[in-house]
Amino acid sequence: MKNGLRLLLLLLSATALVLAQAEPEALGPALRQEILSPAVALHELRQHVVARVAKPPVPASATQWTESARQIRRTLLEEVVFHGWPKAWVEAKPRFEETGVVEAGAYRIRKLRYEIVPGFFGAALLYEPSGSTGRRPAILNVNGHVGAPGKTVEYKQKRCITFARNGIYALNLEWLGFGELGGHGSSHWYGGHLDLVGTHELGLFYLAMRKGLDYLYEHQGVDRDRIGMTGLSGGGWQTIVLSALDERVRASAPVAGFNGMGAKAVALAYGDTGDIEQSPADFLASVDYPHLAALVAPRPLLLAYDAEDDCCFRAGMVKPVVEEPAQKVYGLYGKGALLVWHENRDPGTHNYQLDNREQAYRFFSRAFDLPPILTDSPEAASEVRGYDELVVGLPAGNSTILDLARRIAAGLVRAPAPPEAARARLRDVVRYRPGRIDDAWLVATTKARGVETASYLLRMGDGLSASGVWSKAVSSRPDAPATIVLDDGGRAHAGADVADRVNRGEQVLALDLAFVGDAWRGHEIRAFAQNLNALGERPVGLEAAELGAAARWLAARSRAGRLRLETRGIRSQLVALVAAAVEPGLFSEVVVRDGMRTLGHALDEPLEYLDAPELFCLDLYKDFDLDVLAALGAPAAARP
Repeated sequence: MKNGLRLLLLLLSATALVLAQAEPEALGPALRQEILSPAVALHELRQHVVARVAKPPVPASATQWTESARQIRRTLLEEVVFHGWPKAWVEAKPRFEETGVVEAGAYRIRKLRYEIVPGFFGAALLYEPSGSTGRRPAILNVNGHVGAPGKTVEYKQKRCITFARNGIYALNLEWLGFGELGGHGSSHWYGGHLDLVGTHELGLFYLAMRKGLDYLYEHQGVDRDRIGMTGLSGGGWQTIVLSALDERVRASAPVAGFNGMGAKAVALAYGDTGDIEQSPADFLASVDYPHLAALVAPRPLLLAYDAEDDCCFRAGMVKPVVEEPAQKVYGLYGKGALLVWHENRDPGTHNYQLDNREQAYRFFSRAFDLPPILTDSPEAASEVRGYDELVVGLPAGNSTILDLARRIAAGLVRAPAPPEAARARLRDVVRYRPGRIDDAWLVATTKARGVETASYLLRMGDGLSASGVWSKAVSSRPDAPATIVLDDGGRAHAGADVADRVNRGEQVLALDLAFVGDAWRGHEIRAFAQNLNALGERPVGLEAAELGAAARWLAARSRAGRLRLETRGIRSQLVALVAAAVEPGLFSEVVVRDGMRTLGHALDEPLEYLDAPELFCLDLYKDFDLDVLAALGAPAAARP
């Protein structure tokens, strides 16, 4: 009996030694091996985006398009732009106050500050023609990404001076994040924080520019039928959005400001993904930017682009995507001549310099039946003023985008709901659709130091791919318990966690989902996450679906039954808790390491959008926090 017991103990000891062979360093080569290359990941992502982009509008008649345009505007404004915004803020009358005047002979500059929403003020300069009588045309001038100069950038001043010297009111708006509205808390990427707390980011950008249009429309010296709008780059984006959705803009001249989503996705320059407000949640779920150009019809529209644009949208790529479909719509109204295309070749780079300005002057002269303005006023260059001379002055403690998101978050009240109703709401918020694996390609195997590995490329039904490395001790049972390991740094960084479970006799799948790991390294590819948002998807829901598909695949392959799940980092934590909440029987246990205790962490830290795109999901923090998600996944889901 004693001999038998001694033999059993020896066997157990030997087995433990075999199982303890896994070391993080030994697993490293397999975990770091490239299974999905960044080039392939980008190609799949581009295909995924392009397949979901709305086709250009092809109305049969002007009457049909007029009705469609009315419905599109209503849907975008009510269901997207102002999603979650207090009605009182949206409908508030413009509140502008003058802080000073600069006299310039033929015109004066009125310094104005205005309330965008309570506690958040913008800055503006009104270039007002002197001695003006009767109602005159007006042009709303908006900024792009011009850095510290903001509204005082030289080419914008020259344009406003020239308009004013030719009898046109020119309202020069500061843009969020620049000039007097600069500062870290107003980085555009904090728009994602507004989404998180349930107040659509686009609403703030839209209200900031629409207030300028409201001001001009109510100004006693402005001819309401001759209000125009223009801007470069981000200003061009603002111009097309407001002009498309508000018919009070009677003539529109966006310069190098937008392109179709599909064309942006396939452009060789990653920069074409744009800022977050240019791909706002759900905004392009049923339309694309070519639709916005067509929404301006039959009002006059100048589309100006640069032949060698070194930033965003090259003329040759834009014309077939935007101008040609819009021209067909203008043709239905018999107004083809009112859509003007201009390709700038001097200097040809991203600009609103003299050639583009001259095109805008001539365009607005025709649109508003004015004597032709052919070029800058002779005095324009000498009358450009320094930044300090044109400071408007904003209230002390003026809100930033981040401040506003935090203020809204502080007022959130979540009503409890029955589990099934809460799960249904969660599925809707994260746009969860159960995933499937169409192909699991075994691309590499190893057997060394008592551990075997198998590397898989997991081709998902939506055309994207995940990748994973399966490991276990050679001596472990084929149906040994199984664990999935997720790490915010990717499986290449998960060696210690994988080794720990292998040494416990388990089989382990170290998994990289979309936007995580070396295949998705760098912010350039992660920036595509916002494109998915714009098209009506959510990165967190997509990744949770991939995790669910991988779990079902591993359960079948391993014969282990229900699986454990371990995560390290806040991104993996959120994906895991969402997956466990929407499919509560999927995991036997969820272990979170290096996680966060609340989604409010994104606001408190604060996190940047590109650091964790999964977190910035419209309405997520408004309706859920991590404790609620954990409860929905119970008994499996655990908090840190």
